Amino acid sequence: VQLVESGGGLVQPGGSLRLSCAASGFTFSSYAMSWYRQAPGKARDLVAVISGSGGDTNYVDNVKGRFTISRDNARNTVYLQMNSLKPEDTAVYYCRRTGTRDSWGQGTQVTVSS
Repeated sequence: VQLVESGGGLVQPGGSLRLSCAASGFTFSSYAMSWYRQAPGKARDLVAVISGSGGDTNYVDNVKGRFTISRDNARNTVYLQMNSLKPEDTAVYYCRRTGTRDSWGQGTQVTVSS
């Protein structure tokens, strides 16, 4: 299993970013996928989940209405569209197969700052 996150960067408050997670080594469409984030000095937290088909999604309360998780099973990629970004969204973002103990990838750094 390999998961490679990308798309992070420095953005001003109110801005947008789209993160990507390219997956390989397993049958992608058979697994729900999750995005997590870890802010400096804090635990890694779940942000959003999407079912294998992409038909069901769930979000933590503090990103609802701002973040959208999606997937392209033909490209073995899961995305996280982040809008109306806030400084408290600053973190390293990771993806993982939902409910597994896959090794964490390198993550992608998102910094929201003016």
